[in-house]
Amino acid sequence: MLPFILKRVFQSILVLVITGAIAFSMFTFVGDPIDNMLGQERTLEDVERLRARLGLDQPVPVQYFKFLNEAAHGNFGVSYRQGREVSEIIMERAPATLELAALSAIFAVVMGIALGVFTAIRRDGFAAHFIMSVSLIGVSLPTFLIGILLIYLFSVELGWLPSFGRGEVVKIGSWTTGFLTESGLKALVLPAITLGLYQMTLIMRLVRSEMLEVLRQDYIRFARARGLSDRVINFRHALKNTMVPVITVIGLQLGAIIAFAIITETVFQWPGLGLLFINAIQFVDIPVMAAYLMMISVMFVVINLLVDILYAFIDPRLRVSAK
Repeated sequence: MLPFILKRVFQSILVLVITGAIAFSMFTFVGDPIDNMLGQERTLEDVERLRARLGLDQPVPVQYFKFLNEAAHGNFGVSYRQGREVSEIIMERAPATLELAALSAIFAVVMGIALGVFTAIRRDGFAAHFIMSVSLIGVSLPTFLIGILLIYLFSVELGWLPSFGRGEVVKIGSWTTGFLTESGLKALVLPAITLGLYQMTLIMRLVRSEMLEVLRQDYIRFARARGLSDRVINFRHALKNTMVPVITVIGLQLGAIIAFAIITETVFQWPGLGLLFINAIQFVDIPVMAAYLMMISVMFVVINLLVDILYAFIDPRLRVSAK
């Protein structure tokens, strides 16, 4: 088991370094931040002086490895736009994105598994057919359009929920949370549903497909012949074997929730990392963009690593092959 984990850790580090190098090198084609930082009356000496102070006169590989060295010590540089430490800006915005992603992930996983099991067990019922038909909305419609429709229905027409912002938040140390206020909880509902709807639909359809496949296996027929109840067969035998491939997809979707939060945060003007990244692109704020993409890469790699390890614990065949 240890060689399997070490191999996955080495692969994760390699993927992270390569992904970070590609992402950082792309910033040379985004634009020149000097144009946004200096006014129209700048001189050539001012441009060269600022370029040297920011280290932009060095080759891209040198800039990247310097960034990696500083990032390893928790220093992502200074924002070109705000003139503040990037790590400080990210710490201010991270709670909003992480809370939104956590609530969306809970919604997607719980509802996806529950509805997937229900539609598999009651596959011939009207409710199952209705749920499967409605689930096409989550797959077909783009995220921004779902968000706009929810805003129109629940904010404009019904006036039940806010259409933008995070609501009132409470500061606990360096962390700000909206879970402890009524307006903060209301503000979370629409963006959480918008962000988690696609993942919920995907998980539900996968669970249903895998559940139907497992229920046709010979050992399920043998369990029924033994006189076991449907509850024991469905949840103790079928669901357990169904979750083996589903865990991999859930892990990938949890990473996608954080990555795709950009669209949802833009629609709802959510003050998180996604909106920060969009503004950074507009102002060619390279340190913020690099820090954000590196953070997303780390999250994806860590989630995939944990999923691989968990997968090995669930499926004994992987432990045998690793040995």
